[in-house]
Amino acid sequence: MTAVFSWIDWSLIVLYFIFLIWLSVKKGWKAESEEEFLLSGRKVTLPAFVATLVSTWYGGILGVGEWSYQFGISQWLILGAPFYIFSAIFAVFLAGKIRKNKALTIPEAIANRYNEKSGRLSALPIFILVSPAPYILMLGLIFQFLSGGSAPFLLYASLVALFSVLYITIGGFGAVIRTDMLQLVLMFSGFIILLIYAAGEFGGIGTLWSSVNDIHRDPTGGNNWQYILVWFFIALWTFVDPSFHQRAAAAESPKTARNGIFVSIGFWIFFDFLTCFAGLYAFAILGGGLEQPVLAYPILADQILPIGLKGLFFVSLLAIIMSTLDSYLFISGQTLGRDYLVKYFPDKNPNLLTRIGILISALLGILLIIIYPSVIDLWYVIGSVFIPGMLVPVLGIYLKPFQLKPNYVIISIIACTALSFIWLVLGTLMPASGQGYLYLGVEPFYPGLFLAIFLWLIGRDKNPDPGILESE
Repeated sequence: MTAVFSWIDWSLIVLYFIFLIWLSVKKGWKAESEEEFLLSGRKVTLPAFVATLVSTWYGGILGVGEWSYQFGISQWLILGAPFYIFSAIFAVFLAGKIRKNKALTIPEAIANRYNEKSGRLSALPIFILVSPAPYILMLGLIFQFLSGGSAPFLLYASLVALFSVLYITIGGFGAVIRTDMLQLVLMFSGFIILLIYAAGEFGGIGTLWSSVNDIHRDPTGGNNWQYILVWFFIALWTFVDPSFHQRAAAAESPKTARNGIFVSIGFWIFFDFLTCFAGLYAFAILGGGLEQPVLAYPILADQILPIGLKGLFFVSLLAIIMSTLDSYLFISGQTLGRDYLVKYFPDKNPNLLTRIGILISALLGILLIIIYPSVIDLWYVIGSVFIPGMLVPVLGIYLKPFQLKPNYVIISIIACTALSFIWLVLGTLMPASGQGYLYLGVEPFYPGLFLAIFLWLIGRDKNPDPGILESE
């Protein structure tokens, strides 16, 4: 299927990319401290904090559209509520402590809390946790749709990924913040416009509600509670996600970090309303037979929006994905360059190594989508394998009950990651009928998590050094 795009619509997209470059080069490429380059000097105000967190944490917009098109309002329970809850817990127990910690990154915080070897080791799973691959893939799909498949999606994905490398390496985290403020405005305005036109085309909420299937009106989406519970475990990603940590560390004060997360939750709830009902309208207007449900939003916009507004909506889709892509590119590059490579190239400028790491991250992301061309599979595999081993060590940086003895940190990272990975491989090689990656009927996330809990029980440090643990 090919989008019907006018020169006006294309012009809006081109102007969007030009504006991103302009926002990035406002400061120019100049000498700056690590703290300025990585955390914007820890001076991020509440509006900027909210803008960058809200837009960054919602990058999987095409996956959200696929879900709401197929399963309706269960999007709030399954894709929304777990992340609201754990974000709130993060705000209460971790945000202020992270802001007071002098460390600039999670590996540095782990090194300061436990030992240098643990910090260096942790940089590798964190580098993979924030791989930009899923977002590079989504951008490729959008541009392939817009062009009618005239070129492989990989070409478009590669060009956009390398474009992101350009403006991030110029402006650092400050560029991410400035562009995220633009992306926030675009993401909300685009979906508000789409809903207004969808309601005009089909009818109001009452008409829509009576036209969708029972499964769309079911809060569980027809899924069992065991499956729903899995999503609450996946939402533990919040605690080890470096983008959350980076923004909390960059806030101008602990209060800004805490309050900013609560304000962001309110924005996410409202945006989930917009995306959920946009998915329901897509089902009602387009019917239930889309070959690619992942393109529910783009196809709906292509059919009902007029010239100009259509281009604006596609710019909003790009903004949602780009906001996460640029943040993850920056963090993964920072993790590889500053927290890992700098140990082997101590005479090199850490900011230069971060910039090199950003480029490497983009190239590896492109390679990953060649090997594993599925957004959902990328999220599932990365989360299932790498979250269990990192969860307790990261919580132990800031919360006394979770602090491990230093040697158990290394054991936890290696053993839990290895167990989940082996379980995943066994499930892939010997799949039960219709059970995907499950081995012996068990998700690969659970063995790693259970081992992490066991190691925590036997390896807790009962007399931890207070440090930041007591600084709240």
